[in-house]
Amino acid sequence: MNLPVLYLDTLLTGRAQDFTRPGSRSAIAKSPREEELCITAFGLAGDEQGDLRVHGGVDKAIHHYPREHYANWATELGEHPLLTRAGAFGENFSTTGWTEEDVHLGDRIRAGTALLEVSQGRMPCWKLSDRFGIKDLALRVQQSGRTGWYYRVLEEGKVAAGCRLQLVERPHGNWSLARLAEVLFDRQVEPGLLRECLTLPLTPSWRRNLERRLDKSEVEDWNPRLQGKDSYP
Repeated sequence: MNLPVLYLDTLLTGRAQDFTRPGSRSAIAKSPREEELCITAFGLAGDEQGDLRVHGGVDKAIHHYPREHYANWATELGEHPLLTRAGAFGENFSTTGWTEEDVHLGDRIRAGTALLEVSQGRMPCWKLSDRFGIKDLALRVQQSGRTGWYYRVLEEGKVAAGCRLQLVERPHGNWSLARLAEVLFDRQVEPGLLRECLTLPLTPSWRRNLERRLDKSEVEDWNPRLQGKDSYP
């Protein structure tokens, strides 16, 4: 296993509040927490989600975003006040040292006293675009592969800023999140590669998408998620 031990730079949570569009709510605005927090199956104590139909839940309990991506975004977007501190992308964990190239689907991570499992990469949505005030930012996050990832909680525990994050098991060493994103966000993937992906422990939504692609030979419509159509809140 080749993943260095990290220390959690910033731990963040947020409360759901009215957002940019009529009827929308979001907890994407996260604030640092200095105290030790409990981790349950649904995430960090004090953290909320604005719409549980598409955010949160056991497969998206905690969001991790690499701090080193901020420099790339600053180069591409120019100066932006959100990029001056951790939490711009709604993350709960902010670290330097792991990216989507390093982390693999199913990696089991000891975080403080909790045991977490990498469940999926982030599927960026329109709320990122609205948060930054950049119309196509969600699409740009998707195309860049700088999405961050989610954990499910295998063992509840406690975590605090400064705690160790350590890989303890890697069952799918050929499937980094970067490689998996190439399959999910490529419109011309060979059926054989889709079938190989379907042998992985995918979340239900990812599995449905790939099964539909095999069945219908077409990629699902991303516009509702990226632009905020009525079918995707």
